[in-house]
Amino acid sequence: MVGAAVRALSRTLNRAAAIGPYDGPAKQYGLFGDGSIIGWPAGNQYGERWIHIGKNTLISSHVTLSAGMMPGQEMLTDPVVIIGDRCLIGRGTAIVGHYRIDIGDDVFTGMNVYITDQNHGYEELNSPIGIQSPNDDPVVIGSGSWIGSGAVILPGARIGRHCVVGANSVVRGEVPDFSVVVGVPAKVIRFHDGEHWTRP
Repeated sequence: MVGAAVRALSRTLNRAAAIGPYDGPAKQYGLFGDGSIIGWPAGNQYGERWIHIGKNTLISSHVTLSAGMMPGQEMLTDPVVIIGDRCLIGRGTAIVGHYRIDIGDDVFTGMNVYITDQNHGYEELNSPIGIQSPNDDPVVIGSGSWIGSGAVILPGARIGRHCVVGANSVVRGEVPDFSVVVGVPAKVIRFHDGEHWTRP
């Protein structure tokens, strides 16, 4: 009985603590669409004013949303992170933007996906990689796509519309519309040619 009461209370508190468009924290975002929600407990959230969230989007608990790497960091572009309408961002995902991450409408991700538009430089052999100047390359995820759990979307990835990224895949470069990609690095294993699904 005690356990059931604790679980019921926890569910109630999580619902009450979730961030909706009319809550104070939502006002810190550049855009926070009607019907959208960030689940509780939320992950790290930095640079909210450079993040736009569309309408009716669900961002699950423990999701990191970041424009920059620390509070108060000034950005070169505005917005930096765009999440479209009717998206579902899975629990434990991290979306870390520095220049531009553009996620279209109706994009769903599994749990623990990592999306970033920045990598450390490594060209200077006498300097630790962690302190070298980073390189930015915009990321685009087309509308209607599905990103499987554990996938990593690297800087410069341009994923087309209605694409499937397999679980634990690592994506860089171009992914054509209506494709299924899997692996490390991700490769196209199926695509739609306008009439039916086929293999390359």
